[in-house]
Amino acid sequence: MANQFKRPDSSTGQGLLWLFGAILVIQGFGSAITEAGWDTSFGVAGLMRAAHMPEWTALLVGFAGLALLGIAAHRHHTRRRADRHP
Repeated sequence: MANQFKRPDSSTGQGLLWLFGAILVIQGFGSAITEAGWDTSFGVAGLMRAAHMPEWTALLVGFAGLALLGIAAHRHHTRRRADRHP
């Protein structure tokens, strides 16, 4: 019986990438939109204002979330391709 290489189960790590990516997108872009539209800060934008950071830093948080979602999607796609073609 041949030993087959098994990948470690990274479903927890993959799930965390999706979760943190979604949280950062919602907090970053949501905070920026709320601050621009209603002139009030909450969440990430509120913390950044308290730290005297520029307004555009909330957008950076949103883009960081998009990057995490992109990484998660790429890993998901790569894993599914590898599972289909051994």
